[in-house]
Amino acid sequence: MRRNIVILGLSLAFLSAGALAQDNGLRNRPTAPTTTQQDLYCSGMITTDHVSRNVQVVSGEEANYRLTFSDGDYVYINRGSDKGVKAGDVFLVMRPLDNVTHMQYFTWQDRLLHAMGQPWEDEGRLKVVVAHKNVSIAQVTDACNYLQRGDVVLPFEERPAPPLKQEANFDRFAPPSGKKKAMIVAGKNFAMESGANSIVYVNLGASQGVKVGDYFRIFRRQDNGNSLVYQTPNMGTEVEGFGAAPDHYSWKDLPREILGEGIVLRTSPNSSTVLITYSLKQIYEGDYCELE
Repeated sequence: MRRNIVILGLSLAFLSAGALAQDNGLRNRPTAPTTTQQDLYCSGMITTDHVSRNVQVVSGEEANYRLTFSDGDYVYINRGSDKGVKAGDVFLVMRPLDNVTHMQYFTWQDRLLHAMGQPWEDEGRLKVVVAHKNVSIAQVTDACNYLQRGDVVLPFEERPAPPLKQEANFDRFAPPSGKKKAMIVAGKNFAMESGANSIVYVNLGASQGVKVGDYFRIFRRQDNGNSLVYQTPNMGTEVEGFGAAPDHYSWKDLPREILGEGIVLRTSPNSSTVLITYSLKQIYEGDYCELE
């Protein structure tokens, strides 16, 4: 009897091990990476296109003592049934942004930003639950941040979800593509430093032939003199007491340093919203990129 119990126990153990191995095989099988709803609908944009500000968040429940609204809250918008709004309608909420830092991190940054257009931040989505004649009640869904009075409300439009490449194919020594080049002019919320899964804005857009799903390769040149952040001059080739190159090398004479790559999520006439999908190190405003 005891021998039978031992055999049964071993059989169950082997079956469990086999099932675990099969399960691990399924779990560890590489899957194609995909963009998320957060990537698509919370990425923001910079555009020269006119964005109507006629429809806005005007108030909401508990507004006597609340300043902001988030997921699940009810807000009021200044459009109702007399303008065709009905229960079930979905809207996007956006907010125009200003660079309150008033800082330039590289030469031409302010000028390039102006040419790209007005920065906009995605705040989330609304779903109308009750439409009165002039005002509608809507519930906040999928908030990216917080909503507040004065936020701009726009009709919902589906955004394409471009497929992502496998990171294993990244080439850190890739030769120049020969295609159009641009600069990373700003990070999301004007962040100076970005990395994998960050959103950045570059100064090439639909007018220059950029499309959703295109990839940008991001790179940097040594000592090109464009950064306004303090750097020791010529540090890339010589530092007193720590060696020097035998000859003078300009940034044009040295290989570029590839930093990562990103995919285009949205385009406007002179700008693209790019999700950094892979980065080897920090990426800064003023770094260069090229279409792959």
